[in-house]
Amino acid sequence: MNKKEQIEMIQEDFKNAQSILTAIGDETRQIILLVLMESDCESGMRVGEITAKTHLSRPAVSHQLKILKDIGIVKMREEGTKNFYYINVSPKLNILKKLVMDIEHLMKEFYQ
Repeated sequence: MNKKEQIEMIQEDFKNAQSILTAIGDETRQIILLVLMESDCESGMRVGEITAKTHLSRPAVSHQLKILKDIGIVKMREEGTKNFYYINVSPKLNILKKLVMDIEHLMKEFYQ
């Protein structure tokens, strides 16, 4: 693959990752993601627990979780009337990994 093709592929990677990068680029959502990383995927955390650990308002946490959930980075598990949120290690995160790997590959070739 020539350099032009690699750059076109990276351009497509950026396009595919744009909504994910926007979602995780927000500092409040980053804080929520870091808090969620403290729990395991099986148990997850409730909004009240996240609120207590982040010192954000309950509506703010709920709003940010909805954005993360809509993009596919966070999933929700229902248990009766309780909702538990957890990080979704999914193909969405693989999109970011591909972007970084493609850039790294291009840069290695470019600087050799």
